[in-house]
Amino acid sequence: MKRREFLLGASAVTMVDALGARRAAAADEVVIGAIYPMTGNAAQIGLDAKAALEGISELINASHAPLPMLMGAGGGLPALGGAKIRIVIADHQNDPQKARAEAERLITQEKVPVLIGSYTSATAATISQIAERYEVPYLAMDNSSPSLSQRGLKWFFRTSPHDVMFTEAMFAFFKDIGEKTGKPVKSIGLIYEDSIFGADSSNVQRDLAKKAGIKVVADIKYRANSPSLSTEAQRIKAAAPDVLMPSSYTNDAILLLRAMNEIGYKPPAIMAQAAGFQEQDFIKASGALADGVCSRSSYAQDAVKTRPAIPAANESYRKRSGKDLNDNTARQVTAVTVLADAINRAGAAKPEAIRQALVATEVPGEKLIVPWKGVKFDATGQNIWATPVIQQLEGGVYKTVYPFDIATVDAKWNVGG
Repeated sequence: MKRREFLLGASAVTMVDALGARRAAAADEVVIGAIYPMTGNAAQIGLDAKAALEGISELINASHAPLPMLMGAGGGLPALGGAKIRIVIADHQNDPQKARAEAERLITQEKVPVLIGSYTSATAATISQIAERYEVPYLAMDNSSPSLSQRGLKWFFRTSPHDVMFTEAMFAFFKDIGEKTGKPVKSIGLIYEDSIFGADSSNVQRDLAKKAGIKVVADIKYRANSPSLSTEAQRIKAAAPDVLMPSSYTNDAILLLRAMNEIGYKPPAIMAQAAGFQEQDFIKASGALADGVCSRSSYAQDAVKTRPAIPAANESYRKRSGKDLNDNTARQVTAVTVLADAINRAGAAKPEAIRQALVATEVPGEKLIVPWKGVKFDATGQNIWATPVIQQLEGGVYKTVYPFDIATVDAKWNVGG
């Protein structure tokens, strides 16, 4: 009997040891759930996001010479014994309901302690609802609709600026460039797609135009992924705004420029709400038609003097995608570094611990690759230190033109000229 008890005890110890070994192995990585469009009409966005997420994960996980950026020392998460981060990507196919289902699957089946994503604000709206229900943090990396952080959610966080912050930067630029050149903006034309992104963006633009005394001479909503924007182009030409302000994703942005070109029209200035206008596919497909286009941005590739980690982060992305970082992918890189720092400070891959660490976040701008003051979340989960820039396309490359004290080139301004 004693012999049997001994054998059973030894077996139990062996089982416990094996279980402990499995748990130790499991602690060697922290799994993060990401939700992006990997198939469908926005698949390229998802592929670019995948390259960005893999690139920054490698910089955080691998052993390398320390970089001058947050979580740039390599070797994983030191407070978790060098645990590595692993990002699992789910496909929302640019469909809010699929995004909802994938968020629930990642939480309930993959057991992820945190979610990130998701490019379109419409998908972020449903993902964040599921995250709130299951009490798991959702970090919106590149979603810009202001309403996302106005719903009283406890588990929602956003590292990048929202469209109020972006649009305030646009109108500050209008004021300052008008004073500098003697060519003020007197009228604008709005064109926007019909999802939450376009609606929220246009609402902010209308409000700020009214406050600035700028007339809205065209206010055009169109169906996203329309086969043609010819009618809309004719309406813009007839209204003749000083500045056209589009809120469009990639395919629509390309279609809009081509439609205006077909009728021999080019606005004196275009100020885009980034999105599709920042994508390499848009720049490549539009060619010379895009020269002179201005866009708000979270990122400045030419800010290397103040953000010396840009070359290493960009190279890590470029070797996977063949492209340079842009407004969207740089925001993704930034968000992952901030999240990794929060998990490290939390000391555990537990949802509540991560949420508390995110609440306490205060990251100075010099630790990022983006030209922001830094990252500090307010009570709504919005980063209040995210400071946008204005850029202009020149020869297929976006260059920073505002604020003037960090600009690398002067803006080419044709309003009133």
